Amino acid sequence: MYPDPDRKRRFGLTDLILIAGVLGAVAYLWHRVSDVLAYKWSWSYLPRALFRPGESGWWEPNLLLEGFLTTIRLSLWAMLLASLLGLALGIMASRRRLLPRLTTTAYVGLIRNVPPLVFVFVFYFFVSSQVIPALGVDVWARNLGPGAERVVALFAGPPNLLENFLAGVLSLAMFEAAYIAVIVRAGIEAVPETQVEAARSLGLSSWQAFRLVVFPQALRKVTPPLANQFIMLVKDSSIVSLISVQELTFAGTEIAVSSQRRFETYIVVAALYFILCYGLSRWFARLERRQALGQG
Repeated sequence: MYPDPDRKRRFGLTDLILIAGVLGAVAYLWHRVSDVLAYKWSWSYLPRALFRPGESGWWEPNLLLEGFLTTIRLSLWAMLLASLLGLALGIMASRRRLLPRLTTTAYVGLIRNVPPLVFVFVFYFFVSSQVIPALGVDVWARNLGPGAERVVALFAGPPNLLENFLAGVLSLAMFEAAYIAVIVRAGIEAVPETQVEAARSLGLSSWQAFRLVVFPQALRKVTPPLANQFIMLVKDSSIVSLISVQELTFAGTEIAVSSQRRFETYIVVAALYFILCYGLSRWFARLERRQALGQG
């Protein structure tokens, strides 16, 4: 029997044991770091790493919080591009024509069998470093007016770092699109063929049958794995710190080296990643519940 989703959850002995185990592990690690490694904890630098006094008298984001905001921007743009590219590839992979299927198979096979770190390096040094300068992004960013600079800073971070930001977005989007394509193809193929035959018998064209019958059902089926893939994308965004994209991991590394507070810094970095990923997981869970209620 399946558990009743409306049943109230109670705090039991198992929960108590798990919490005690986690607290015990944390206490043991704290003891090892403090006593065995003779490490002196100090959190006094943290407020300065997060905020700084601005020229207007208000507090402004400092290096660590700016890196967190860059991670959010990077993840949002990469999610959008990866979704569009992955959707197109997934639809192509589900077609009966040979060329679209071979194109998608080659792309997915290439990306999924290359480590993400290697892919980011190859893409950055052999593709992005040639294409983005050729588009004149750096020249365009230098000639922005004050108003345009504020808009670019809001959506993509500092204009002087726009080239690296675009390179990070494109590399993440292309890598994640391969996984999204597989998810979308599986969702489309999970819709029974009888649904398509029924739509065609009602006089709908192939495109209308896909748009009105197949795609809505496939979208509901792929929502949970897509949610998981988007959360993975947020965590994978830390890789682009190696190509000088000043996101959260990059900022955390800079602060850890300059302040010599490595344990404290990386604990805060991990906590910020947790807040972002957990918030996304709760939002996606709410979206899935709304979809389930809509089906009911």
